Amino acid sequence: MNNARPAPELDPDANPASVARGIVLRQLTHSPKSRFQLSQKLAERHIPEDVAEAVLDRFETVNLIDDAEFADMWVRSRSQHKSLARGALKRELAEKGIDPELAQHALEQIDDDTERQQAKELVRKKLHGSIDLAERSERDKYTRRWVAMLARKGFNPAVAFDVVGQVIDEHLLEE
Repeated sequence: MNNARPAPELDPDANPASVARGIVLRQLTHSPKSRFQLSQKLAERHIPEDVAEAVLDRFETVNLIDDAEFADMWVRSRSQHKSLARGALKRELAEKGIDPELAQHALEQIDDDTERQQAKELVRKKLHGSIDLAERSERDKYTRRWVAMLARKGFNPAVAFDVVGQVIDEHLLEE
């Protein structure tokens, strides 16, 4: 004899708005989320769209959902901890349903000099003493590798090539 109650979203007698509020609160407990992410989660749990919208509107009114703040935090965090460039961050924000204007404002936190310095640090971390960059074939091979690495992190290809060349030249002068 099992007296356990079903999960609220599985209980046919549960109030959909109460269930939606519980889902949103649990999601926000784990980490900040965009309104789009939360609406997707509610849709996955079969919350009626009108109920989901009303609950999300209320959460926005009380500032528990704020896409502008989410975008600013996301850009700061991912830029600092993952060394992602504006291109990659812009894609990630779009995937999270952030309005392009809000995303652009959040991306303004990162200036060209900061982004360039991050790219240099990423390439410098890959340099080690056993690489013979004076040999042309080795230089070309590592240039391709490091430019590809920077491209995956969202760096503009022209900036990536320039930064890699500069770091290699600095490395060769130090030897």
